Amino acid sequence: MLKKVLSVLNMVSQSILVLTALLSLFTAYVVFAPDDLPKPFRLLYNTGETPAQPTFGAVVVITATPAPEPKEYHPGEGIMVDMSTKIINLLDPAGRKYIRLTLVVEIAPENPDYHSLPEEEKAAYLNEFQTEIGSRMPIMDDTVITLLSTKTYEQLYTADGKENLRQEIVETLRQRLPDLHIISIYFTEFVVQ
Repeated sequence: MLKKVLSVLNMVSQSILVLTALLSLFTAYVVFAPDDLPKPFRLLYNTGETPAQPTFGAVVVITATPAPEPKEYHPGEGIMVDMSTKIINLLDPAGRKYIRLTLVVEIAPENPDYHSLPEEEKAAYLNEFQTEIGSRMPIMDDTVITLLSTKTYEQLYTADGKENLRQEIVETLRQRLPDLHIISIYFTEFVVQ
């Protein structure tokens, strides 16, 4: 009796294996065979063109809606946020070197039509924007203070040093706050002693 049950199970498993293989071959034929061969149905991609020959059977149309490209903002087109003046000790064994720095962060507005809004709507948008930025200002301040406290006088006093610092601040802020879309930062005061 056990031999009969095992032989039936063996036949069932072989049948399932054969059916799976046939289904895989059928799928591969429909997807990969050239379109001039007969197929029970065709996959059409919405390319804006009509098919070269009529299709028979079911037609599956796959459409992809491209995501709208975000508006690219250039320096001067964003909203300016003043980060106030900071006095920070530099990395110095004697602890006598410091930097006094005031910077402004330029952030791209979420609304791409921001510049063309009526004055009332623009003012309401700016109020909401300032509230949101105000809640993130401690993170921005911490980022700048932490970064500056790792710098030495020699790294900052040259023009190249200032530009490197600008790029480093922008990159660090973008990493910590990726949803803010920071365009650039501007130094309005920069004193190293």
